[in-house]
Amino acid sequence: MLSARLRSLRAYETETSEARVRLSSNELPYDLPRELKRRIGEEAGRIPLHRYPDPTCGELKAVLADFFGVGEENLLLGNGSDELVYYLSVAVGELDQGVYIPVPTFPMYEISADVFGRPKVAVPLGEDFDIDLQESLRRLREEGAALAYFSYPNNPTGNLFSEEKIRALREEGLLTVVDEAYYHYSRKSFLEEALRREDTVVLRTLSKIGLAGLRVGVLIAREELVRELEKIRLPFNVSYPSQVIARLVLTEGRDFIEEAVERVVSERERLRRELSSIEGVEVFPSSANFLLFRTPFPAGELHAALLRRGVLVRNVSHLPRLERCLRVSVGREEENDLFLEALNSAVRELGG
Repeated sequence: MLSARLRSLRAYETETSEARVRLSSNELPYDLPRELKRRIGEEAGRIPLHRYPDPTCGELKAVLADFFGVGEENLLLGNGSDELVYYLSVAVGELDQGVYIPVPTFPMYEISADVFGRPKVAVPLGEDFDIDLQESLRRLREEGAALAYFSYPNNPTGNLFSEEKIRALREEGLLTVVDEAYYHYSRKSFLEEALRREDTVVLRTLSKIGLAGLRVGVLIAREELVRELEKIRLPFNVSYPSQVIARLVLTEGRDFIEEAVERVVSERERLRRELSSIEGVEVFPSSANFLLFRTPFPAGELHAALLRRGVLVRNVSHLPRLERCLRVSVGREEENDLFLEALNSAVRELGG
């Protein structure tokens, strides 16, 4: 009864192991302040849960427009940016046209292409984790594509792709999606181009700045493109609680978010220095809220050794160019210290 295409798909996998210190999902490590939680409780108690939410997300859009410095007409909201990736994967070009994806990257780009049966032009990154421009151009001109995804900074490598290379690939006639999930940690953006050009879209999310549980994704583009994409948006796709809580936190809790992001960036640099000092550990530069690192040991063994010590990170060694690599989210200072202690211990154990 089910399609052959569905049977060939592989579901997105997350880390679900129990651990005392969880540094595997790139979440903001700081919980909301007590007073802000009290205010959330007050507002949540007024939500008429027997009613559908505002289908246009009007009040939340007004706050997000101010937060990102754009017009409300430039916004399309989703149940996480994953939903917006699905919309783009079905709406841009025809389903027999390819989707360009530099790999390794956020897996939902490939998964969404597979769901709709679209050909993939998946090109491995260079040794420096940047876009391989010449190979990308060759593949695009041979195979063709209508849509391109760029994680910026890239997950799981943490680096920013060359702006010039992204623009060069865009000139091949691609609707270019720049996924800026980690924008607050890099402060680098294609936002101005998304507002000015018909071939560029920016994605943002609230998941990396303290509201992962709400699942609010944001697409930013020219008004006419947003208007067309609205035709395929699922009704009531952002829940009532998500709209109310996100609106409250982005107004009354904005100072908390900004301060928390600054603390993460500071901890990221400290964590990078500490990792670099461990013999045999190679840590890569990052503009996000996580760090990619490589050791001489099989990543699966090191991942398991860390888990035995109560620390969960992400094993990414199965991805192209990431042999023996793990990815660690930047946690609170005490969590990072426990991770470093566990890593030092695990490295000594595996090194004999």
